[in-house]
Amino acid sequence: MDRIKEYMLHHHQQILQDMQYLVERDSPSMDKQLTDACEQRIQKLFYRYFGYKAEEIKEEKYGNHLRFTMGKGKDTILILSHFDTVWNKGDLPFRVDGDKVYGPGILDMKGGLVQAIWALKAIKDLKLKLTKKVVFLCTSDEEVGSPSSRRIIEKEAKKSKYALVTEPPVAGTGALKTGRKGSSRYYVEVKGKSAHAGNHHQDGINAIEEAAKQIIFLQSLTDYRKGTTINVGSVKGGGKLNVVPDTAGLGVNVRARTREEQKRIDAIMKGLQPHLEGISIKVRGGINRPPMNRNKATRRLFKIAKSVAKEIDLELQEAYVGGGSDGNFTANLGVPTLDGLGAVGEGIHAKDEHILAREIPARTSLLCKLIIEL
Repeated sequence: MDRIKEYMLHHHQQILQDMQYLVERDSPSMDKQLTDACEQRIQKLFYRYFGYKAEEIKEEKYGNHLRFTMGKGKDTILILSHFDTVWNKGDLPFRVDGDKVYGPGILDMKGGLVQAIWALKAIKDLKLKLTKKVVFLCTSDEEVGSPSSRRIIEKEAKKSKYALVTEPPVAGTGALKTGRKGSSRYYVEVKGKSAHAGNHHQDGINAIEEAAKQIIFLQSLTDYRKGTTINVGSVKGGGKLNVVPDTAGLGVNVRARTREEQKRIDAIMKGLQPHLEGISIKVRGGINRPPMNRNKATRRLFKIAKSVAKEIDLELQEAYVGGGSDGNFTANLGVPTLDGLGAVGEGIHAKDEHILAREIPARTSLLCKLIIEL
């Protein structure tokens, strides 16, 4: 048996215990106190297994980030993981049901983060030859667009030869991700005029009515043929039922395959015009992540991954997906980027989010072998 896979099989339960250790520490993106507490658990794992901690990059608004380094060499392999989640404290319990392991962020992507730690631990324990320096970034704000970590990621990417992202592979097929759509985020603020809904209804200008018209327009921009989707994901407004509402707000997420399409939709969003007289509209936000498009360098990197996967009897596929990741940033800088190297499972951002425990040894071995091969 391959000695790396044998190592992972031997430590299977310990890897799973480390995943539980992180998952049970809730880390919503916008709760700095909780994300920092989770970050400290990651630090404990680094110190336990390597004898030193990661560099802590402090942030005021979001959780602190971690930069862990290992090995030496002229070239650098950048590993990207995030430990923030879309879940609020107490939303989901950690539980095991047969081969399925459930919990907030276990798939997206604390499981992949722990697998990356163990991939590096195996290199140390088995005294495998590491020809390149590894920089492992663990960030705290990916789920909200990486507002504070993007500059750190791009700075490291510019010094790196490869970028490996431990987001989960495609559900069902286990395919690695060699392409992703670009994403944009917008917040539309609608201002109308309040009035008494009974006595002076005619004097009011209903901001919610305007928001409804904008929603219908924005949703109509979705074009599956082009690969463009517009999702109005949040709506708020009004208050008292006997008052014509003077404010409303929309949160809008856009996905597109090309920069040109991103820019086209961006111009539409920032040029939104009111349907009702007397309404004013303000749009904040813009393009967040550029598309991650497959190129020759990506193909070569996937070919290497596919080759080492065969050594552990793993048949790999590749896929283009709609979701964005921090790999979009590195790929846009021209760094060969391979995504989907994390834990296998289903239910990203859903209440049945889970990983498959049986897949942990093979996927952790794959990442370890890929780092060595590169």
